[in-house]
Amino acid sequence: MPKEAVLTAALIGAATIAPLFGQQLVTGTIVNAALFLAVLTAGFRAAAVVAVIPSLIALAAGTLPAAMAAMVPYIMASNIALAGIFSRLRKTNYWLAAAGAVSAKFGILVLSAAAILTAITHGSVALALASMMGWPQLITAILGAVLAYGINLKLKNQNGK
Repeated sequence: MPKEAVLTAALIGAATIAPLFGQQLVTGTIVNAALFLAVLTAGFRAAAVVAVIPSLIALAAGTLPAAMAAMVPYIMASNIALAGIFSRLRKTNYWLAAAGAVSAKFGILVLSAAAILTAITHGSVALALASMMGWPQLITAILGAVLAYGINLKLKNQNGK
């Protein structure tokens, strides 16, 4: 089995298991780190798989609130955008690429949450669900970039690169 396939499977596993921690800060950081690491270790296509599979599993397993099901395509799109932008820009500067990728993900989630969740829910429920797609997503994407950077640096040092 090619090295990239093994890495992708491991990252999908990490991103899929992350929701079991039950804390958005932990889950989001792990999922975002898995996305950044997938780009760094196996490329954009692998990252696109990591961007989609955990959301599908979370939806099927019922680990998302029912009202959040409508957000799953937008979560996937934001993850793919993060991976795509980071993949395109990472050779120039890791941190600038990460900042652009994080900004795109945050923008997609905030705008889609405002439109979708307020259309299907009302009042405090809409606000609570939309807030999950706001600042916590920005923070966990930044933390994911930092965590991935550290892990990637450690992997490079272990491999003598």
